Amino acid sequence: MSAPSHGEDAAQRQEGGPSAPADRHTAGLDVYIVGGAVRDALLGLPAGDRDWVVVGSTPEEMAARGFIPVGGDFPVFLHPDSKEEYALARTERKSGRGYKGFVFHAGRDVTLDEDLRRRDLTVNAIARAADGRLVDPLDGQADLRAKVLRHVGGAFVEDPVRLLRLARFAARFGDFTVAPETMELARRLVRDGEVDALVPERVWKEMAKGLATRRPSRMFEVLEAAAALPRVLPGLVFDDEVARAIDAAARAGLPLASRFALLLHRSPQPAELARHVKAPAHCVDCARLLPVVLDAAGGAAQAADPQSWLALMERCDALRKPQRFLDLLDAAACIEAIDVAAWHARLAAVQAVDAGRIAKACGADARRIQAAVRAARLEALAGGVPSGERQA
Repeated sequence: MSAPSHGEDAAQRQEGGPSAPADRHTAGLDVYIVGGAVRDALLGLPAGDRDWVVVGSTPEEMAARGFIPVGGDFPVFLHPDSKEEYALARTERKSGRGYKGFVFHAGRDVTLDEDLRRRDLTVNAIARAADGRLVDPLDGQADLRAKVLRHVGGAFVEDPVRLLRLARFAARFGDFTVAPETMELARRLVRDGEVDALVPERVWKEMAKGLATRRPSRMFEVLEAAAALPRVLPGLVFDDEVARAIDAAARAGLPLASRFALLLHRSPQPAELARHVKAPAHCVDCARLLPVVLDAAGGAAQAADPQSWLALMERCDALRKPQRFLDLLDAAACIEAIDVAAWHARLAAVQAVDAGRIAKACGADARRIQAAVRAARLEALAGGVPSGERQA
């Protein structure tokens, strides 16, 4: 990978990478793949979704070619066959607070260079033409080689989402550093109050992506360094223990809900914080239940008896949601020494109790059925369930 020298057209041909031949819908259009797909290809990473920018066109022309309009604030279209996104090249001008306070212009006169210069980081401001040419007016390739996350320009401080994206990319690319001048602009976003305009849904979207990386702690370290954590996640307790826990969860390949629960596990009101960012219900439940599992299954609690084992399973609704219970145990094991295999066996023993057969034997008395089923489960946990009470 070699960067074009300054003063050139900043375009060069590269072999490979994300490109596609023109089809009947794009023939004659000046189109480029932009952003993450180009960046990741240059880093030798698997290509994800491709985003395209179209230069010198109009919404009317795109519609006439069969593209499906889906944009709200600015013209974005879906390719009628591939369903990939094609956006008209645009510029933006700050008009108010927050990430929605912009006026966009997407006309035939907007150049690719202008479109790239409105982006957040130099490594995300590289375009590739359909024939393989790279267009890199901000020398993003040099920052890829140096492993530096650097802002495109002063407009970085106009959009608070860029702070979240910076932190998220720092987590995804754990061996990249954040340029000092970019970190200072991140702090300015907080000082100027722009970060307060972030809505919970956008915070969750970026945070979920950050938690899904190999080193999620990095996202929150960057937010902490920018003094943004109290504003973005009020009430979050983030310390070395939490950082180690979420990174351990990432290494273990635990699902998002488990990583999120570990992020919140030292915070005073994890479920309330989860609801504050409008996390999905299953993530809220895991945040609420992880402290319960830690109390009941970790440390000295491991020497408990069948009564406490069954009580924990009942509280966690383990019979109806066994995978969530097992995920919670795996999350707890990132913090404390927990015999997860033993808990797998306990859950299997309780699941093996044939509640239907017991109900038939008890008649229509609901209380008697409930008591008998629970007694059978306790007996199973104690290792003495009669074979006839187990499911075939």
